Amino acid sequence: MRELEYVRADDAASAVALVSGEPEARFLAGGTNLVDHLKLGITAPRLLVDVSRLPLDAVEEYDAPGGTGLRIGANVRNSDLAAHPAVRASWPAVSRALLAGASGQIRHQATTAGNLLQRTRCVYFQDATTPCNKREPGTGCSAVGGYARYNAVLGASPDCVTVHPSDLAVALTALDAQVVVLGVSGERRIPMTGLHRLPGDRPDLDTVLEHGDLITAVELPPSAAARRSTYQKARDRASYAFALVSVAAGLELDGDVVRDVRIAWGGVAHRPWRATRAEDALRGQQLTEEAVLAAAELELEGATTTDQNAYKVPMIRNTTALACTRLAAGEVSR
Repeated sequence: MRELEYVRADDAASAVALVSGEPEARFLAGGTNLVDHLKLGITAPRLLVDVSRLPLDAVEEYDAPGGTGLRIGANVRNSDLAAHPAVRASWPAVSRALLAGASGQIRHQATTAGNLLQRTRCVYFQDATTPCNKREPGTGCSAVGGYARYNAVLGASPDCVTVHPSDLAVALTALDAQVVVLGVSGERRIPMTGLHRLPGDRPDLDTVLEHGDLITAVELPPSAAARRSTYQKARDRASYAFALVSVAAGLELDGDVVRDVRIAWGGVAHRPWRATRAEDALRGQQLTEEAVLAAAELELEGATTTDQNAYKVPMIRNTTALACTRLAAGEVSR
């Protein structure tokens, strides 16, 4: 048995100091991902710093360029955030993404920050008996040449072909959210588009966060595209299943012409994939199914597939068209 120390943090600054001072320390909040990894033997920290009782559970409005934004505390539970009236009214993609994830019981326990930091569900990562560069750098990637149905089609590397599992992260990436982080040098903000990494030769690093960095909040800026947004998820089961592919989309129209569009994809890469090429192709164009399919095709030009995961390319293209055309038609309820 390995000794494990547990400490309940009194405030955010002391939590950061505790974790940053111990290389094998981890933050513990809802625990819906970390506790599973402790049981599976995927991780074995020497110190757990409990931040679940810190006063980081408020949802507050703030003045932002263009209107009123929303600051979401790191400890806000997924179920509470999904049901929040301001989220449902002005950032509906966030609510729909949360409701598409996990089960009701897990959403009651899981936190906003924890959702963003959950680790891959790759079967090899979760099997401590197999080589995995993400779990043990330098041991190899069993998914390359192995079971590949869920593997990435964009941004993968020879060292890792897994995908990021969070639904919420995809919605926040599409809506230009900012992540508020407290570290040993103070507070800073990281755009959601820059929080998660592609694997490269360091797939063990999921994000750009330094050891000891604590996410304290997420800020959602206002926009017309955010108010007209949705989240579409394709999966094996109707509930309690991770995305085969998913799409978060926001749309601002001038008649039937696209004034602004935001698109992010899940289930296709090591990080939520902001489809900027597709967005650029759609702005100023008439919103039609054909236009969205063509724009998605541009974004997918660099896709790499195998026989097992080739289905993801037409699936993400068609799911993007479904999300955008439903938004244009006003068919998506909040």
